Amino acid sequence: MKIWITIMATIASVVSPMTAHIYFPALDALAEELNVSISLINLTLTSYMIFQGISPTIFGDFGDMAGRRPAFIVAFVIYICANIGLALQRNYAALLVLRCLQSAGSSGTLALSYAVVADITPTAKRGKYMGFVSVGINLGPTIGPVIGGLLTQYLDWPSIFWFCVIFVAVWLVPWIIAVPEMCRNVVGNGSIPPQSWNITVIEFLKRRKRGEKPEPGPKRKLRFPNPLGTLVITFDKQMSQILLIAAIIYCNFILVAATLSPLFTEIYHYNELEVGLCFLPYGLGCCLTVVLQGYVVDWNYRRIAKKLGIDPSHGRRNEIGDFPIESARIQPIYPSLLAGAAAVIGYGWALQAETSVAVPLVLVFAIGMLVPSTFSILNTLIVDLYPGSPATAAAANNLVRCLFGAAATAVVDYMIDAMGRGWCFTFLALLMVACLPWLRFIERRGPRWRAEKLKRANSTDSEHTEPGTTETE
Repeated sequence: MKIWITIMATIASVVSPMTAHIYFPALDALAEELNVSISLINLTLTSYMIFQGISPTIFGDFGDMAGRRPAFIVAFVIYICANIGLALQRNYAALLVLRCLQSAGSSGTLALSYAVVADITPTAKRGKYMGFVSVGINLGPTIGPVIGGLLTQYLDWPSIFWFCVIFVAVWLVPWIIAVPEMCRNVVGNGSIPPQSWNITVIEFLKRRKRGEKPEPGPKRKLRFPNPLGTLVITFDKQMSQILLIAAIIYCNFILVAATLSPLFTEIYHYNELEVGLCFLPYGLGCCLTVVLQGYVVDWNYRRIAKKLGIDPSHGRRNEIGDFPIESARIQPIYPSLLAGAAAVIGYGWALQAETSVAVPLVLVFAIGMLVPSTFSILNTLIVDLYPGSPATAAAANNLVRCLFGAAATAVVDYMIDAMGRGWCFTFLALLMVACLPWLRFIERRGPRWRAEKLKRANSTDSEHTEPGTTETE
């Protein structure tokens, strides 16, 4: 069941990045169809990225409160309705509004996918499973332009949105029918029954066949999702630094992808389909590395645990205590980050020199192998630090990452014009290199910060407990 749920979470994580990139080949066709400028069409990209950052703050809290099943169902129902509207609309205002709704539905599932893996895996083995979810996130930008180019060229732009409807509907059916609730806030370790409306169709039919009445779970008071929880995590002393580093590394990843299409078109005179195929080495590198990196991270966890005389299986309780989780997660980042920065620099100067297309394609593969693995590991660390609210923690990561990504994509063309291709990517790579000592600082100070935070939390709890009484849950 664990593998099945991980596969479902991985497929779900494809949706948001794929939806963002599948749209690119249709921009000119939409501008012509709606009789508006490309600048106005580009506003739909900006609005998508804004909601891509905001939506997880709502769905993350909702998923931690009500459960993963209802959160995924609500998000994807919104997404399906938005795509049907987008396929049928022929008006710019409708396009702009529905793109926001489309992003709201799809983007919330990123945080939920990470939370699902955190729910079902122990800390000691989490790196491997987080790697599989990262495959989906990194695969989306790769296959999106290829699928979008094929559909736009042969079936016209509305087929893009119908494809999105079918893709998610096919995923949603087995999710509703067979995947049980796994949120620890709702079902604990599986011993607490969920609410009757939150059971699978298969379980409902089994109970009905046996003539059993639904076992009442504990009453849970649902409230409107509160995005402030995400902001609290975002401004935490340790977390804010990790989020900034992850955002800087992510900007390198997203800017290589965002500039590949216009730069390859300008230099090599490729059409939309040919440019889309150039994303394949990028995606192949991404898929290979995040899976392999997961095994490396888990190996490093076991190595440190053995060195400290700790049984690695203690992570099954999802409690890190005084274990140096920062070292376990951050140490494998150093070589990948340094080599990835070198690949980004080489990529920029290969485009500056307008070499044979084979050179930048090899470097694109190398970037895909090296850069995504670093922020994928940081994603795992972020979830490790907040085991009680992994979806909210992942939402904080997504918020900062998307805001930085939106700002970076808005200025990268101006940077290339002002600095040239080579120096632009050199500057971006040096920002990654500057993160190395920062990561070392977090690795050394992180355990102390966590201890201080736990001490403050315990002090606050004791102040709220009357003398002679004990708190019960």
